[in-house]
Amino acid sequence: MSLSYRQPGVVLTDRRFTVPLDHADPGGETIELYAREAVASDKADQDLPWLLYLQGGPGFGANRFVGRQAWLDRALKEYRVLLLDQRGTGSSTPATRQTLPLRGGPAEQAGYLTHFRADAIVRDCEAIRPQVTGGAPWTVLGQSFGGFCTVSYLSLAPEGLRTAVITGGLPSLDAHADDVYRAAYPRVERKVAAHYARYPQDVERARRIADHLLTHDVVLPNGYRFTVEAFQSLGLMLGASDGSHRLHHLLEDAFVRTPGGLDLSDAFQEQVQTLLSYAGHPLYALVHEAIYGQDGRPTAWAAERVRAEFPQFDAAKALAGDAPVLFTGETVHPWMFDADPALRPLRETAGLLAARTDWRPLYDPTRLAANEVPVVAAVYHDDMYVDTAHSLATARAIRGLRTWVTDEFEHDGLRAGAPRVLDRLLALARDEV
Repeated sequence: MSLSYRQPGVVLTDRRFTVPLDHADPGGETIELYAREAVASDKADQDLPWLLYLQGGPGFGANRFVGRQAWLDRALKEYRVLLLDQRGTGSSTPATRQTLPLRGGPAEQAGYLTHFRADAIVRDCEAIRPQVTGGAPWTVLGQSFGGFCTVSYLSLAPEGLRTAVITGGLPSLDAHADDVYRAAYPRVERKVAAHYARYPQDVERARRIADHLLTHDVVLPNGYRFTVEAFQSLGLMLGASDGSHRLHHLLEDAFVRTPGGLDLSDAFQEQVQTLLSYAGHPLYALVHEAIYGQDGRPTAWAAERVRAEFPQFDAAKALAGDAPVLFTGETVHPWMFDADPALRPLRETAGLLAARTDWRPLYDPTRLAANEVPVVAAVYHDDMYVDTAHSLATARAIRGLRTWVTDEFEHDGLRAGAPRVLDRLLALARDEV
């Protein structure tokens, strides 16, 4: 039974669905999906077209909005919206250190997680669409990894789509994970340089923190081993519109004077553990590189291997001279599965996923070249998370796709610019701009 309730300006309904774990075996094991339906209060009885929202990630459940926040306000003016928790996230049969042991050991867990990529998510959407829309195609809004899923949707089941709207999520159709990270590290370096140009005082602050971590064994209150590599990974923040400012505020009061001398403050450590922990989204770490696997080659901890090609990211070498300590970006490394209590039990499982070579193709270039679905995409000029050149190459490969290339926003433009970003893209899809 679906449960409906109200928040300011919106009627919400909890929806639950049962789908196959493996869509190639429809009579086999099943999992549960959760989605939240949202409709404007004054349109609750109207027959509206549907918009399906696919969250970024992988590994994050859909936004838990309060009322008509962010882009949802614009969407509710003409759509009934379905906010889907993709499989393994949120309330959709979550995959965590607590639940995965139900599958068995690491080999069984890794086998299970092969069914948690974009192709399976698309099949989930097609399985539930008849129950939601009565069989009518819907508009899909894909943010970041949700955009990757949308390109898979256009490849696997375009008949389910009325319109496709993508924000910061046009993937390369054929890049190996090595190629993705080889393009990523120079982008991250540019973002770090821009941060230090904005906040030059942070150069010395970051060096002091890095030096402390290289000379002290620091364990955060939640049990996270806080190494210099973990500190550098806070650069993930720099891909967001307000990330540079938030990183600056984090660094400015890192130390406090104690009877034993200067130490990292409790307040700093509390903030850091919240930023670093994967407890709320472990699937992100487990399958992050697997979202690029499709060419018969293992991903094999690509971000870690490729980092060695960029020695300027070595904090110890930076401290030995006068170079700034460089932060890193959206990368997952083996050491995270030793440092993070939420990931430690999954270390072997992650290693088995990194070694797999039997990933199925996620995109169909031939079908995309013949695409007939209206597709629009926001491409952010120097997106730290998704390579702009890769995105534009894919845009050219999808027939009829229209891009809005902008430097007004970072990767989180849908959030930071809402509802203006969605309004611009919907107008573009209708040839109104």
